[in-house]
Amino acid sequence: MEAIYLDHNATTPLDPRVLQAMLPFFQDEFGNAASRHHAFGRRARAAVEQARQQVARLIGAAPEEIVWTSGATESNNLAILGTAAAYPERRHLVTSAVEHKAVLDPCRHLARQGHTLTVLPVDAGGLIDPAALAAALRPDTLLVSVMAANNEIGTLQPLAEIGRICSDHGALYHCDAAQAVGRVALEVQALGIDLLSLSGHKLHGPKGSGALYLRGKRPRVRCRPLLHGGGHENGLRSGTLDVPAIVGLGAACAIAREELEGEAARQAGLRERLWARLQEGLSAIARNGHPVRCLPNTLNVRFDGLSAEQILWALGDELAVSSGSACTTASLEPSHVLCALGLSDDEAFSSLRFSLGRFTTEQQIDRAAERVIEVVHRLRAALPGGADAGARAVLAGLFA
Repeated sequence: MEAIYLDHNATTPLDPRVLQAMLPFFQDEFGNAASRHHAFGRRARAAVEQARQQVARLIGAAPEEIVWTSGATESNNLAILGTAAAYPERRHLVTSAVEHKAVLDPCRHLARQGHTLTVLPVDAGGLIDPAALAAALRPDTLLVSVMAANNEIGTLQPLAEIGRICSDHGALYHCDAAQAVGRVALEVQALGIDLLSLSGHKLHGPKGSGALYLRGKRPRVRCRPLLHGGGHENGLRSGTLDVPAIVGLGAACAIAREELEGEAARQAGLRERLWARLQEGLSAIARNGHPVRCLPNTLNVRFDGLSAEQILWALGDELAVSSGSACTTASLEPSHVLCALGLSDDEAFSSLRFSLGRFTTEQQIDRAAERVIEVVHRLRAALPGGADAGARAVLAGLFA
């Protein structure tokens, strides 16, 4: 059986239209975008600026507010560490318990350097409490970093309310939108977002491409660079620009903007079809995250009595999905996101994430559901006491 890819929150396949836009810049149009004194460089520069406009249009920004990076991890670090360096008198940061490690780790780094860090809890659906955010803010709060959509469970945070609260208290709002850009509509000005991180390979663009939106008005957000050596990107990100990757990111954003509404509805329908099939075929399963406020493409499911690793091994290469657990050290640890929802370690270890994309079909969804149902039934039946015991199994000893 042809492998079915349902791990688009990890990375997306490159859209062929994006590849076609990139190809000339690997060979024929090889100029350095910083070389403005000849046609090769000027053509590269023009392509970079066109891509900057395409990215800006997707999120409702001005082109001059877009800074090129290698991806959302770099964008997050530049947003958090760069603003902390630019506003040394403000030493308080706020984030949430379900952020990506690319946000949590730089925040913790600053905490070790003397900043104060507040980590907001979330409810069982993965949402922060806006009232708790407002209560956490202080006169010296510099930055609130809360993601748009969670990478594991798909929960969408109340961005407009967060932006309003931050504005009312004079704090900057940074949003890691790597999973949301191109999947749901985002308008940075309407939402009150001051800094926003995005990544090309999450929206059918190339890996190694990303951008940081940095508000340039009302007033301009100050940020110190992490890299030095040439003053590229108005001094914020030195280094020769990767023109093919930037062109690809721009093309991916243009396609996403054109197709967003219809594609979001299509993927949401497929997601609910998958969930319905799994519910029809299996008992003792549950959905993690918010059932309504969520990405159209993301479904996180808990299979009681089994570990996600067991299911993944049994599926082999037939179906590409992700475990709810993450290898953060030499030992396997439960997902910090799922634990933040109130799940036990056992429940976190029993969870799988299914994430759909632009090329996912209804037929693939039906085949994937059929295969998962078959595997789960077989694994539960093989447990001591059969399927009923499997539904009640305790996983504490599996990872001892």
